[in-house]
Amino acid sequence: MKYIYKLFTVCLVFAVVSCNDAIEIEQPGRLSADNAFQTVADLRSGLLGAYNFLDTTFEIGYTAAFTDESFRGRDNGGQNSNTQNFNINTNSGYAFGVWASNYGAIGMANRIIAAAEGIDRNEDPTEYDNVVGQAYAIRAFSHFQILTYFSEDYTNDGALAGLLLTQPTTDIFAQVARSTNGEFYTQITADLNMAASLITSDEGVTFFGQDAITALRARMAAYRGQYGVADGLAASLLDNYPIANQAQFFNMFDDTDFTEVIFSLERSVGDTYDGQGTAGGGWAGSLFAFIDATAGGGPFMEISRSTFNIMEGTSDIRLQRSVNMAESTFDAGYATNDNFLNDDVLLVFKYPGSDNQPLMNDLKIFRSAEMLLIRAEAAADANQLTLAATYVKQLRDARFGSDQPLPSYTSQAEAFGGILDERRLELLFEGHRWVDLKRLGARGNRQIDRDDAECALLSGCTLPNSDHRFTLPIPLSEVTANSAAEQNSGY
Repeated sequence: MKYIYKLFTVCLVFAVVSCNDAIEIEQPGRLSADNAFQTVADLRSGLLGAYNFLDTTFEIGYTAAFTDESFRGRDNGGQNSNTQNFNINTNSGYAFGVWASNYGAIGMANRIIAAAEGIDRNEDPTEYDNVVGQAYAIRAFSHFQILTYFSEDYTNDGALAGLLLTQPTTDIFAQVARSTNGEFYTQITADLNMAASLITSDEGVTFFGQDAITALRARMAAYRGQYGVADGLAASLLDNYPIANQAQFFNMFDDTDFTEVIFSLERSVGDTYDGQGTAGGGWAGSLFAFIDATAGGGPFMEISRSTFNIMEGTSDIRLQRSVNMAESTFDAGYATNDNFLNDDVLLVFKYPGSDNQPLMNDLKIFRSAEMLLIRAEAAADANQLTLAATYVKQLRDARFGSDQPLPSYTSQAEAFGGILDERRLELLFEGHRWVDLKRLGARGNRQIDRDDAECALLSGCTLPNSDHRFTLPIPLSEVTANSAAEQNSGY
């Protein structure tokens, strides 16, 4: 807790400055809600600061390196070697990044919510409600991210999640114990209810609105195994967000088409993320290359052979979007080539860049394709295997651009396995694979699936989905400052 407070004190100043000095504060140290926010316009500036903390590049980078999504590239100089070898400990930069960014957002949201109580709503009632409502939504989303990465079992309400923070921190020496999943879910639901009651304007896909709230509810219900609820919520979104066709899907990751996008985090030239961070905290594309997504762009992480092989030779648009086919080098004999790292160069193309800035793209948080696959999970859970197959086929038809065979599932295990296989390709490099194997791997008989040639260069090829490393450790800096924060098992 002490650590979180100190981090936020520094970051609050940074966020205020990054919002074009909209909040005129001269005090360089700790900032109270009273002197930071005095008008509805100040609340809006604070809200932009809260959005500024939201960043899923740590989740994307960790998932890509830890699972079967990526492998070290031709120009790798040691990046992600520990993560690729399953060497995860309390000093993990990824764990720190997930923890710090989400608690930064929570801290700012708490200050907005608290400060709003002392500001005259009549100054601008609609703006006031929208800003405060979005602060509640940000707090809910960030608490759910903490639960997702630091809880050992999403379906167990008694399992520990993280630190449940709903008030601005005032005591930097406070020792705060972790709350349970059940307590987190209750608070997240309350925050989403409050957000839904306040937000009346649609500000676009880069701001929380009613649809993004519904999408978060659907994901949370699916992770909890509450599939009746998840299915209804997902279905309601699919009425307004159709599955993209091939051209729309390709353009979505150039940030020029928003057919499927329910909510995303905007990245633009000149913002505080305008820079490369090879381990997260920058542009998503910089998780895979130093300069750009071309052969000369310094690829240090590439798509794994096991994932590429699934799509190779098909008309699946996800292949064209995931791999720079024009610039990559394909070695048909890579499996027996001791020099395949130099001869088999499979360039990641999911985040090629936008606005003339290589490697910088918006981060897609909720898409309609995920909602369709949640519906497939719900059908499989209800043993409606043909219905589950129909949903998977619908997605595959769109991605292949032609009618595809209806999958044949003869058991729930086969259905969940097929859904996991589809999620592996559809949500590639978007930060889902690690979570999906953790929550559904056992139901679908799927584990980390690395290629033999790559495994030969690693200390391990796969892990049981029950392994403790499918839960991140509470960062050492946190448990050192806050002895009440119990560490996860195995660390």
